[in-house]
Amino acid sequence: MFKKNTAHTQPDLFGFYHQLSPKMQQQVKESEEYLFYQLIYSRIREEDFAGLYSENGSRPNAPVNAMVSAIFLQHRHGWTFEELFEQMQFNLLTKVALGLSRLDELPFCQASLFNFLNRLNDHFIQSGESLLEKVFDHLTAQQLKDLKIKTTIQRTDSFLAASHIRNYTRLQLLIELVLRIWRVISDGDKVRFKERFDAYLGKSLGQYIYRLSAEDIPHEFTQIAELYEWIDRNVKPLYWDHEIFRTFERVFGEHFTRTEDRIHLRSTEELSSGCVQSPDDLDATYRRKNQKESRGQSINIVETAHPENALNLIDDVSVHPNNTDDSKILEERLDRLAEKTPDIEELHFDGGYGSEPVDQKLEELDITGIQTAVRGNRCKVDIRIEQKSASEYQISCSYQRVSSLPSRKRHKARFDLAICKGCPLNQECPAQTGSRYRTYYFSHKDFLSKRRQEAIRHLPEDRQRLRANIEATVREFTHRMPQGKLNRKIRLLTEVRGFFKTSIFVFSTAAAINFGRIYRYLKTNPETALAIAQKPFLYVKDRFRCLLKGFQQLLKYQLTKQTVKASSQSNKLRHNPALTF
Repeated sequence: MFKKNTAHTQPDLFGFYHQLSPKMQQQVKESEEYLFYQLIYSRIREEDFAGLYSENGSRPNAPVNAMVSAIFLQHRHGWTFEELFEQMQFNLLTKVALGLSRLDELPFCQASLFNFLNRLNDHFIQSGESLLEKVFDHLTAQQLKDLKIKTTIQRTDSFLAASHIRNYTRLQLLIELVLRIWRVISDGDKVRFKERFDAYLGKSLGQYIYRLSAEDIPHEFTQIAELYEWIDRNVKPLYWDHEIFRTFERVFGEHFTRTEDRIHLRSTEELSSGCVQSPDDLDATYRRKNQKESRGQSINIVETAHPENALNLIDDVSVHPNNTDDSKILEERLDRLAEKTPDIEELHFDGGYGSEPVDQKLEELDITGIQTAVRGNRCKVDIRIEQKSASEYQISCSYQRVSSLPSRKRHKARFDLAICKGCPLNQECPAQTGSRYRTYYFSHKDFLSKRRQEAIRHLPEDRQRLRANIEATVREFTHRMPQGKLNRKIRLLTEVRGFFKTSIFVFSTAAAINFGRIYRYLKTNPETALAIAQKPFLYVKDRFRCLLKGFQQLLKYQLTKQTVKASSQSNKLRHNPALTF
């Protein structure tokens, strides 16, 4: 049963805060953890998580705001689960961040936190909704409003996040799956099927592969293809509901093809980058970028970038298969970005984001796309297109400027052939040479593309370099990923594998980065008036109010106790004949 946590709003007369000296109390008020309580913990909408729990009368849930805040703290500081609970037990400032007032108080146990993460995963699988993303969006919207951060200009970039998996070769992957199938079948079936699996038993995967020569590889593929077909016919029907056989079925279809008489191994060219990279992470895909291979996901971030902002915050972050092109990611996220920041007017990105669908979406949302580089080779002849009306354009090059004419399907511009002949770039010009004119054909899509590529030229010099600073934001994520992998030394989740665990890392880290920027800004700008606390913080209530509240509670308790005692005596008189007259 869902129950909202409001205990932290009530002052505890005997809490540890009131046992501290005035100087230490002031240090608590100025601490990072105190601000975390105000900006993060107190603003989490617990009702968004009500759907995770039963509507029937049952045991109440552990406090959601405490569990979500603990996840954010864990990612901010790089704690293991063991370290997290140690901090909650013995670190007073961590207790402040989580709204705890007593030394012996813990808001939840490890089992409750793990069950909560499982519920989040189940909800994501069933609905496709990430509740941690909702938390991040809500917190960020409040922070942008409180700090009066302008969102009219923003910038975006992406980076690859490799999953914590082994890099298998094709043969290694196929054999590894066979070994895992052997582990899950019953002892009786192991006796029956031992002869079929025997070639791969008794040695590790590395030992088996190491003894093979280059000449043995084709035979090995033939042998394992026959074994896969036999497993599909004889073993899978017995264990069809086991998770490993769902993986087997997918790998079987990706790597093999069946003809009338036998099964064949697909050629390497037939394999897609989305095929299974490891049985430990079925969401991981393959991508080669900047001469580096990666198996995992792609993370896209968007942050504010207005030059007048005192600080900038991440306002959109998302996870995608790493074989998804940046332009496709931007096309998908633009509607969501415009919904969260409806006043956005300008978006800076690199050449990887430019595409025709992106141009159309930007025009639809009335957002100016600023591309800092061009994908591929730039045309040596600089032909510019300006739109004068819905059907009229003005086209210019270094030597001529003409108005467009409508053609059957596109528009065309006719350049004077005599002038074109004297142009030093005559041989490089994309315009077609005719008997009287040199004609340049284009469409509205070409206009949008050129406008995107040339938009940066019309900006002041200081705004032309706005996108570069997002590389520092990317670094704030990637420094938590040694060698580009999500396993990290901080070991937040035993292994960070799969889309869901990656999304936990992404949203928690983004929230932590934003909080860190705000804290550093307020430390250096103490005069800034920021309405960050909608409710009074329990530790900073003055002693008189706390004492008054305590005496009120004590008086209420005594009155209740006397009432219960009087009622009990009355019942005894009523029901005991020996005491009646």
